[in-house]
Amino acid sequence: MRHPMSSDTLQYRVVVNAEEQYSVWFLERPLPTGWTETGTTGTREACLAHIAEVWTDLTPRSVRERRGSVAA
Repeated sequence: MRHPMSSDTLQYRVVVNAEEQYSVWFLERPLPTGWTETGTTGTREACLAHIAEVWTDLTPRSVRERRGSVAA
């Protein structure tokens, strides 16, 4: 018998902050201040796989802006 809060039953969402840094957050919990939803939800593994696809430059946005490498 699986625990009702096992990792394969919990639902998460992908969130992003102003620095364009991504994370996963429990679906049933309110978003922390400074983070917004991306629209992607699912298992933790699925959300992390999505983040791996879309977060290709781990450099914070403010640093990229100073270097002039942020697209308008």
